[in-house]
Amino acid sequence: MSNLANAHLQSDLDVAPPLLDAHILRTDTEALEAARTLAASAREHAARRDQQRSLPWSQVEAFTRSGLGSISIPREFGGPQVSFVTLAEVFATISAADPALGQIPQNQVGILHLILNTATQAQKEQLFSSVLQGWRIGNAGPERGSKNTLDLKARISAEGDEFVINGQKFYSTGALFAHWIAVKALNEDGKQVIAFVRRGTPGLRVVDDWSGFGQRTTASGTVLLNNVPVEAQWVVENWRLNETPNIQGAVSQLIQAAIDVGIARGAITDTISFVRERSRPWVDAKVDRNSHDPYVIADIGKLKVELHAAEALLRKAGRVLDEVSAAPIDAQAAARASIAVAEAKVLSTEVSLLASEKLFELAGSRATLAEFNLDRHWRNARVHTLHDPVRWKYHAIGAYRLKGTLPARHSWI
Repeated sequence: MSNLANAHLQSDLDVAPPLLDAHILRTDTEALEAARTLAASAREHAARRDQQRSLPWSQVEAFTRSGLGSISIPREFGGPQVSFVTLAEVFATISAADPALGQIPQNQVGILHLILNTATQAQKEQLFSSVLQGWRIGNAGPERGSKNTLDLKARISAEGDEFVINGQKFYSTGALFAHWIAVKALNEDGKQVIAFVRRGTPGLRVVDDWSGFGQRTTASGTVLLNNVPVEAQWVVENWRLNETPNIQGAVSQLIQAAIDVGIARGAITDTISFVRERSRPWVDAKVDRNSHDPYVIADIGKLKVELHAAEALLRKAGRVLDEVSAAPIDAQAAARASIAVAEAKVLSTEVSLLASEKLFELAGSRATLAEFNLDRHWRNARVHTLHDPVRWKYHAIGAYRLKGTLPARHSWI
């Protein structure tokens, strides 16, 4: 890769070892309180971290130490198994303070759910136990230069009693901070597996070369795999996920929608603060303060309505996932879950973009100054919402409502 020369190649020494004493939360209330506490701390220097591309190492450690990394682990394996409603609100709360901090563990939730659905009992026990102790899981799934996001070039092959992986990954959110890196690859039969590679394994390199203009501090860069050995016990046959209806994609999308809701919350909060404290009223308004301008007041009201609508659909989607996951999942139940989350994702995408753009219209020219770094809200919204196109969500929702067509089953719907 041409940009690797200027990137930071990470080694196993760059990542702190697992905490091994991470707190284990027991209730939804505890999880929400932990999220609010973390958000209050993370908010303090979030704008500066974004401006300087300073990675949130201490905040990620605090996330892990608080027990938030394990809140989706089932009770039978020692986890709190919070509701999906709570899970979404946890990510929205954190992302309102720092959406990069919300995105870094985003894939861990989806991967934990994948483990639950496709791993062996022994794999579940060992991997869930490691996360409860403080191990973090990072993503090494997507690749650049492939036909589409489902197309993989990485390969895993048997070599004696273990396997060897070769390939290059990008958009590897969480990998830089991880102790386990979940690598998607095709096996010798052309079937997709996920190999859990320990940080520090020979041949594994994580590269901090993420240059996106938004979500700057997620380190969503490159993972290089050169004859990386992995024991058979850490290879999960996730191709089995396609054999039965499931809500894997809906779970992944729920977290993404929650992050976008958080971005919108943060943007609206900063808009209100700036309008109240810093911006001047327009001359024709004939008011002393910009916060007294009737058109500004009306627009703030509209933004709040849009935000509350997105929050309501996010909660509804969480409730649908809770209901669907409480019973055996058939094709209709899986579709119901995907459509509920798709509706939430549509509004969360639109309100995050609207709120972050409206900020400047309502706050005025001064809000564009670099010292405030308020453009981070739009940059973060624009980049994070590019994970999957909303136009296809509208199509999936319309086809389902009009013709009863079940949506596609993958991580982007």
